[in-house]
Amino acid sequence: MNSKSAARATVYGYPRQGSHRELKKAVEGYWKGTVTADALRQTAADLRKANWQQLVADGIGEVPTGDFSYYDHVLDTTVLLGAIPQRHRASVDADPLDGYFAMARGTQEVAPLEMTKWFDTNYHYLVPELGPDTTFTVDSSKQVSELQEAVALGLKARPVLVGPITYLLLAKPAPGVAEDFQPLSLLERILPAYAEVLADLRAAGAEWVQLDEPALVQDRTADELDAVARVYSTLGGLTDRPKLLVASYFDRLGDALPVLADAPVDGLAIDFTGPAAANLDDLAAVPGLRGKRLVAGVVNGRNIWINDLSASLSVLAQLMGLVDHVDVAASCSLLHVPIDVSAETELDPEVRPWLAFARQKTAEIAALATGITEGTEAIAAVLDANREALASRASSPLTNNPAVRARAAAVTAADGRRGASYPDRSAAQQARLGLPLLPTTTVGSFPQTGELRKARADLRAGRIDEAQYDERIDAEIREVIAFQEKAGLDVLVHGEPERNDMVQYFAEQLDGYVATQHGWVQSYGTRYVRPPVLVGDISRPEPMTVRWWAYAQLQTDRPVKGMLTGPVTMLAWSFVRDDQPRSETARQVALALRDEVNDLETAGAAVIQVDEPALRETLPLRTAARAEYLAWGTEVFRLTTSGVRADTQIHTHMCYVEFGDILNALDEMDADVASLEAARSHMQVAHELSEAGYPRGVGPGVYDIHSPRVPGTPEVVSLLRKGLDAIPAARLWVNPDCGLKTRGWPEVRDSLQNVVTAAQELRTELR
Repeated sequence: MNSKSAARATVYGYPRQGSHRELKKAVEGYWKGTVTADALRQTAADLRKANWQQLVADGIGEVPTGDFSYYDHVLDTTVLLGAIPQRHRASVDADPLDGYFAMARGTQEVAPLEMTKWFDTNYHYLVPELGPDTTFTVDSSKQVSELQEAVALGLKARPVLVGPITYLLLAKPAPGVAEDFQPLSLLERILPAYAEVLADLRAAGAEWVQLDEPALVQDRTADELDAVARVYSTLGGLTDRPKLLVASYFDRLGDALPVLADAPVDGLAIDFTGPAAANLDDLAAVPGLRGKRLVAGVVNGRNIWINDLSASLSVLAQLMGLVDHVDVAASCSLLHVPIDVSAETELDPEVRPWLAFARQKTAEIAALATGITEGTEAIAAVLDANREALASRASSPLTNNPAVRARAAAVTAADGRRGASYPDRSAAQQARLGLPLLPTTTVGSFPQTGELRKARADLRAGRIDEAQYDERIDAEIREVIAFQEKAGLDVLVHGEPERNDMVQYFAEQLDGYVATQHGWVQSYGTRYVRPPVLVGDISRPEPMTVRWWAYAQLQTDRPVKGMLTGPVTMLAWSFVRDDQPRSETARQVALALRDEVNDLETAGAAVIQVDEPALRETLPLRTAARAEYLAWGTEVFRLTTSGVRADTQIHTHMCYVEFGDILNALDEMDADVASLEAARSHMQVAHELSEAGYPRGVGPGVYDIHSPRVPGTPEVVSLLRKGLDAIPAARLWVNPDCGLKTRGWPEVRDSLQNVVTAAQELRTELR
């Protein structure tokens, strides 16, 4: 065992929302004016205290501070460094809290920061905007005060910061700055700011500070690796600093590992799960680690399956032969998992022992730390229970359906290809639909009102029966259809009032999934989702959407889109089984969805949208693994959609990702129309598609639905003109960036009316 000193159990971060989503309610109450700033701050302080005390009670010996956020930790870093965009400085100066939320959400007058996915997770961060004139002015008050809160409780605490390399690599040129500006060129300017923060934290009592550098698990150039060496040579050489722990996660470090090993830092925190398991072999070949603390991420922080404790002990034993001191952690922040599986009292009792949420993962970490310090005898009972649960899952009939496996094995290449080319399909679809130039539509959902949520709750509680619930949903559909007709939209949607979530709704109707009641995970800001759990082989017992689509279509002569979530997104926004390749699981989901697509067409649907917002999100971080992923990712989309006639129009949708890496894959999906986020990025994707020669219909978003602001007609016209500079009018669609579920009806009515008016103005010009 570890003869040098006892292994410490730790985590890099913890869920922020509270067991009853107290933070969400407090922040949204503040936005509405029903919660004061002081009350919001007190709620946040209470949650931090509860989190730390829970961690210690569960065996965590060193707690993180600074990972807590009202909205986003990257935005917090922007505030820490004083890198406030010029357009937001007045509001931040007037009221820092309101200014903070203005950067996140925008105001009617000022656009928010762009938002995109945090590496290959479903968490969204706010993109820093930097330029050659950016100056960094440090405000360490949040980090210092949260550290002091933990120290006052008698806890051993470690502040966590986004590292300078990752912060600069995640940033984009500010509006008006040349697109070829490289934020990394600000390296020499940002280093004194980090040095100041480290000195402030040292003065406040920090022994260790963690600098998170997940960008280092992506392919990095020689110049970028040189920048890493300069950063950590400089910060490591400071005299007035705490000990530095550089953390990276989500994949293998590769060429960055020897750079960090040679740097004068005091410790490394490294992921050893999933594709990052390769770090174990890489570590053995790297000298210079002796004398450094190694925090070993051997418990998967991104999925919810119990850890194989014996396998992790084996990894830890190998690591102890390579370095002088090993501590135990999750692979990354536990922000990406729900809080406590013990709250899931309605979950299948066979399944529940297979699952580990944040609290259970901290217990696993603590057990592993005890095991390598005191010997496996000290955790014998824990190991026995773990082996029993793993064996139960492996042998359960829930995980294996022979009929599903046989159908998936029988799929041929022809099953995944449309029978007609896009030009022929486009002509047939226009003949059937008769759409005007610049057709208008929405992405799918309309506002989910309190009345709708109450109706679902009443149904679950038995206060209303199925017939009463159906009447309520029918009434909502009638209202949504009537509004769209009055607004002048060309292709309508039924509004999805029956859906609690775009993945969970389908998961609850597919065999092989289980749903949680309290498994909330932050997606962005106050938006939380409950990812379902993909336990076994997937099949569709009966149609899932046809009844609601058919009712909507009866209310109008205009086409109503059938709306489905695609197979890759069904995986990405679920907790996916880890006992078979994801490609196999995706194929099973695709076949179930194919049945739904075909049933919608049989019922009369002329337009069917299959959303794949997660295709880019789950792109492997290392380039070498991407071709294989995109091959099966596009294959399962085509498998879902290729069973329809030529005159049935297939749409897809993606949002809040960097599209440049998947333009060829978007072509391979062979959808007739793709609606894409573009409002915050100023139509960048339209020009990228044009340069790539994308030949199909495109709807680059003109209404940013993640902000409460209403875009005026001139603003929409301006965006559409930029779109027309890149996409021919015959292939350009007009739509919001994403679904309207989280918005309120007043702003939706005004915004969509402005969108339609803008499209009509341009149609007149183009005739």
